[in-house]
Amino acid sequence: MAKVKTRYVCANCGSVSSRWLGRCPQCGEWNTMTEETLQPEAPRKAGSMQRTGTETRPAALTDITMEDMSRLETGIGELDRVLGGGLVPGALILLSGDPGIGKSTLVLQMAAAVCKKQGAVLYGSGEESQGQIKMRAERLGIVAPDLFIQADTSLDAVLHEAERRKPRLLIVDSIQTMYCQDADGTPGSMGQIREGTARLMTFAKTTNIPVVVIGHVTKEGAIAGPRMMEHMVDVVLYFEGDRQYQFRILRGIKNRFGSTNESGMFTMTEEGLSELANPSQLLLAERSAHQAGSVIAAVMDGQRPMLGEIQALTSHSVFAVPRRTASGMDYNRLIILLAVLEKRIGLNLGTQDVYINVVGGLRLTGTAADLPVILAVVSSFKDIPMDEYTVVMGEVGLTGDIRRVPQADRRLKEAAKMGFTRFIVPRGNMSELKRDDFPDCRIIPVVSIRDAITAAFSS
Repeated sequence: MAKVKTRYVCANCGSVSSRWLGRCPQCGEWNTMTEETLQPEAPRKAGSMQRTGTETRPAALTDITMEDMSRLETGIGELDRVLGGGLVPGALILLSGDPGIGKSTLVLQMAAAVCKKQGAVLYGSGEESQGQIKMRAERLGIVAPDLFIQADTSLDAVLHEAERRKPRLLIVDSIQTMYCQDADGTPGSMGQIREGTARLMTFAKTTNIPVVVIGHVTKEGAIAGPRMMEHMVDVVLYFEGDRQYQFRILRGIKNRFGSTNESGMFTMTEEGLSELANPSQLLLAERSAHQAGSVIAAVMDGQRPMLGEIQALTSHSVFAVPRRTASGMDYNRLIILLAVLEKRIGLNLGTQDVYINVVGGLRLTGTAADLPVILAVVSSFKDIPMDEYTVVMGEVGLTGDIRRVPQADRRLKEAAKMGFTRFIVPRGNMSELKRDDFPDCRIIPVVSIRDAITAAFSS
């Protein structure tokens, strides 16, 4: 009898070792090495080549046609925005998020929308029975005769049914509950997840049917399973938000067919997830006027202009080293801005704890929010509120100068639409702004943070 061979694979990075290690030598994580049993390979004749998958002949790039490669619109505008315009035929899409955040609700609504516009959809579920999915569909008001539900934990059975029906879209909920017959381990193990992802990828590429697969997350917030899974798929989407509130954000972490700077906004209601066409209105709905430390910033979320509230709080520190906390923005960027404030303005923040919060779960990825952050800190430090109808934008350099930001006209048009009438902008953006587009608004150009502070807090 042949000796059983084993190997140890890191659950975090996929590194392989012939023996167990307490710490992964590649990623440095502890207690992530898990044992896998290797299947003995069938003997091959000398000089023979092993062939896997579907054989295809090479074709010249100029001879490749693009027919049947048009995107499939899901019918959910915010989802199509994140995907880059819709589902690409043959794409493998991984949707992940915290438990209870609404992943299954989102894919069920997407399945119903695709059925209505494109054709049949196969929904393979290893977590819920057909009756449970039917109950959820009735609660969401979904009636879709072309939506086929298969409650099965065998991925091979789901793929066999998909090959028979040839749907316009295949949904798998979830990869951690599916079992591959020829793979080692229990459902949810690294070997099963890796093999299941590989089979889904092969199915998607050979049939040109897009596949959406749901993946769970670990307690640290990372996608459960080997990191190799994220490299294998074409698109990685992350659904996030606070379950205590209605606000949900869909972000693209990886997208081979579009931008990863886009995000989709949803609200959770009794009828399911509803698209949020005007996120600025929701983000500013509960803002209190005349509060020190609150500044409205004009930012861009991908190609969508948005208004976000930035809150700052400074308080006397009781520690030798004051605390710096940033929620929604880069911590290192905050440290730089505070250093510029101390050096160029003489603001003594060495004895102050500084806390920054971007309301609503937004993430500031660009530099256009530099000036709003600085003005929020000054407002809190001096305990002087800014005018409630003022919107600010601008990048701050290390010398204290204010530099131009891209797409300033779109940002200000969004602000004017929301009723704001006073704009503090970099002087470098004035050449691209047309005064006729803002007839009832006052635009204040600034060149330094000292000018901006004077303009922001002048009567």
